[in-house]
Amino acid sequence: MITCFLRYMIDPAKIADFEHYARTWIRLIEKYGGIHHGYFLPHSAPPSAAFSFGGIGSEGPANIAVALFSFPPIEAYEKYRAEVPSDPDCEEETRLFEQSRCFTSYERTFLRPVTRD
Repeated sequence: MITCFLRYMIDPAKIADFEHYARTWIRLIEKYGGIHHGYFLPHSAPPSAAFSFGGIGSEGPANIAVALFSFPPIEAYEKYRAEVPSDPDCEEETRLFEQSRCFTSYERTFLRPVTRD
């Protein structure tokens, strides 16, 4: 299994646009056989981050959103990457993103799960 972690720098004034973007990509990932674990947006009233590991916790930025999705084999992810650019839903979402600019940058990290023995 391969899991993709995405970290977005979002425009807080365009949360509704970002939520639309997120819902579209959840459907696209699932359409191509992936498992979408969701998009996560900053909470409007988060609890303090300093409750554990005293002295090293800190509040994170309010303009970061994350997403996680997985594909069982890496070949399924590669097929998704090859086919999604010509998908009409992807083309439309790309056009809408270019109009809204609901995020200004993103980072992509590929992860593998750690399970209990």
